[in-house]
Amino acid sequence: MRTDSSPGSLPAREHLPAAGAGTPVLDVVIPVYNEEKDLRPCVLRLHDHLTRTFPYGFRITVADNASTDATRHVAARLAAELPRVVSRRLEQKGRGRALRTVWSASDAPVLAYMDVDLSTDLNALLPLVAPLISGHSDLAIGSRLARSSRVVRGAKREFISRSYNLILRGSLQARFSDAQCGFKAIRRDVAQVLLPLVEDTGWFFDTEMLVLAERAGCRIHEVPVDWVDDPDSTVHIVRTATEDLKGVWRVGKALATGSLPLDRLARPFGDDPRDRELTGVPQGLARQLVGFCVVGALSTLFYLLLYSGFRLFAGAQLANALALLVSAVANTAANRRLTFGVRGRGGAVRHQAQGLVVFGIGLVLTSGSLAALNAATADPDHSTELAVLIAANLAATVLRFLLFRAWVFPDTAPSAPATAGSRRHPDVHRTRGDETVRLQPVSPADGEPGNGR
Repeated sequence: MRTDSSPGSLPAREHLPAAGAGTPVLDVVIPVYNEEKDLRPCVLRLHDHLTRTFPYGFRITVADNASTDATRHVAARLAAELPRVVSRRLEQKGRGRALRTVWSASDAPVLAYMDVDLSTDLNALLPLVAPLISGHSDLAIGSRLARSSRVVRGAKREFISRSYNLILRGSLQARFSDAQCGFKAIRRDVAQVLLPLVEDTGWFFDTEMLVLAERAGCRIHEVPVDWVDDPDSTVHIVRTATEDLKGVWRVGKALATGSLPLDRLARPFGDDPRDRELTGVPQGLARQLVGFCVVGALSTLFYLLLYSGFRLFAGAQLANALALLVSAVANTAANRRLTFGVRGRGGAVRHQAQGLVVFGIGLVLTSGSLAALNAATADPDHSTELAVLIAANLAATVLRFLLFRAWVFPDTAPSAPATAGSRRHPDVHRTRGDETVRLQPVSPADGEPGNGR
């Protein structure tokens, strides 16, 4: 996974300006490999559909990635016959490589792709790209797994598709429903920022792009589709699934180690309404409470297990102190990453030091509770000790959340109200979906677009 600097800032979401009739707003790419039989009927059908129903200028680009049959000649004849069809030939195989190459060179503000078999009903094409044209969304995908989708395919492919998307949700916390549907679109200005970060050149390309886009805070629009499986598909399921799982591991590792500079892909301030100054509205409070409760419940179980283990060879006070110390370090690290969304090593030592202060307050509460129990009962049962500690920890947990939110991981407020045309201080916490990321300033040098491969 690349560790180079971020290629630039994400653009502000704006409605595309009205273009002339001949200016292509949409560039639909059809990546093909040895598709000499299916290519011509696919392009003719798509061209006819766009001519009749699409209210903007369009282009169809056939991206031939190293076909060894007559595909290149079929594509060339189509380009010669139809003025809005072009053909691109790549000498290296790979669907992802073909999409990256064509999308990087295209001048259309909206870029899309679909598989040559046209399994997806074309009536979903305008709903797919409309949110990108309006500026509402950054990417759009067709979903065969949405409740209102109508899909005809075998049980084997259905099982594989659902299992793969469950893996993505469990391992990469993906929230989109269908990563593999060959029916996707992206705004060109967003693609220019994201594509240099995508490594895969094969079938995992669009999954990787979606995961990175979601982690960078992009809005992904999903369109339920009518989809009929192609029984003559040449996709090698086992090999593709193996490569996809390797890609999941690679991306997951890069996200876990922080080698991807996604937290620097900040949008212009004010583009997201959550960047605006709103008095009396605690940002992300509900989500943080849920995250804190989950981490707290797991930490409490961890603490009780540690206490029970230490109690075998130490007194109640020492066992409590050791268990609380170990669980406090783990609790601070988990809340830092999961509840308050602070990533990277910057400030980690300071956060742990502040967490130990909070630990000290919890230690006073729990130790005081044990001391009171021992004063009331000479030889209390172990179950009674645990019950007292649970009650004391509940009180300490409420205090811990308040201190974490207000002192350890506070939202940095600007010193002066924002005005029209001004920007907030760039080092702020911003909530995106179900996570909060720290936005860093992007210098002009960092804003230079990176070179795609």
